[in-house]
Amino acid sequence: MIKFTKMQGLGNDYVYIDAINQKIENESSLAQIISNRHFGIGSDGLILICKSKIADFKMKMFNSDGSEAEMCGNGIRCVGKFVYDKGFTNKTTLKIETLAGIKELKLNLKEGKVDTVKVDMGTPIFEAKKIPVVSNEEIVRNLELEIYKKKFKFTCLSMGNPHAVAFIENVENLEVEKYGSKIEINEKFPKKTNVEFIEIVNKKHIKMRVWERGAGETLACGTGACASVVAGVTNNLLEEKVTVELLGGRLEIEWNKENKHVYMTGPAVTVFEGRL
Repeated sequence: MIKFTKMQGLGNDYVYIDAINQKIENESSLAQIISNRHFGIGSDGLILICKSKIADFKMKMFNSDGSEAEMCGNGIRCVGKFVYDKGFTNKTTLKIETLAGIKELKLNLKEGKVDTVKVDMGTPIFEAKKIPVVSNEEIVRNLELEIYKKKFKFTCLSMGNPHAVAFIENVENLEVEKYGSKIEINEKFPKKTNVEFIEIVNKKHIKMRVWERGAGETLACGTGACASVVAGVTNNLLEEKVTVELLGGRLEIEWNKENKHVYMTGPAVTVFEGRL
């Protein structure tokens, strides 16, 4: 028997399991089983809360297809809520170990429980080889791909995981699955990529739809929101503080001029708990 908690950040939902006090095996297969929305619990993936030797806790994340991912912005906010609300810690500033490095969280409380979380997402990575993306350019801001006779221009960067950001006219009418599924596995992206389609409302407000690597279109993506704002700033399209409107709600993203860190603030919500 395994105890689990279903949580979501702007509809980006994961199954969270305490792997400190429970032994979890076959993590990749488990992620596929529980993520199935018809025969399982239903989620965008699985997140394990583990012990860490270098931070307060360690987060291990698996997509719905069983692949392990480096980082999830919406997911890590819920990790903060999980460990605080369940009494694993009484600290409101936490360090969480991920495959994308250690991330710092500031927990904002309401009536004794975590309501929103501000995450220091670190600094963006622009070097093509480190993202990775195949290009003759060291910094990739105009990667042109033609998918089903439709041309897109991508700015590529990493927020600990790879992102390709395209600015388009109308995100609502875009067939995200049609284009996103092909772009994700394009040969230009050796480790595949997350794909963000962005419509600029104004310099402080964007609309975003996202095709997540290994999961498909999701209601929200925290690292994708960060990558999109950074891409907009570097292309002189956006200011440093931006509201990102996703299908599941809104995130507040700031790219700090002084330390170059990206900060994301958004909700974390417990949906239900159960046993496997």
